[in-house]
Amino acid sequence: MSLYDEGHTIAGWTGCAVATIGSGVVGAGVCMGSVPALVGGVVLVAVSVLVTWVLHLGGWGKPPGVRPREEWRMGARDTQARGGHPGCVSCALAGRRPASAPVVTRAESIPLSSVE
Repeated sequence: MSLYDEGHTIAGWTGCAVATIGSGVVGAGVCMGSVPALVGGVVLVAVSVLVTWVLHLGGWGKPPGVRPREEWRMGARDTQARGGHPGCVSCALAGRRPASAPVVTRAESIPLSSVE
């Protein structure tokens, strides 16, 4: 059994379902040659990102890392979501930075190859 429970949240499954429907609409649009279906499907995929983000901020997601096993059930709500999670991109984008999280003022350069 894994130590991680990635994706076992209301936010994860809802976002995945909306993205799957959007991908299906895009596929149907390609098969039918329908521009409105293509655009609608792409919009649904974009909406899935927003839905997942809003649900995560509402406490229906999970913070990065390992959670205690008693919090692994699907309907477990994260009570600490309002304060933000350390190292969480979603919380940082929403302006929720916990007191313990460092504030990054600039991006560090990460060399992509030994040539740089």
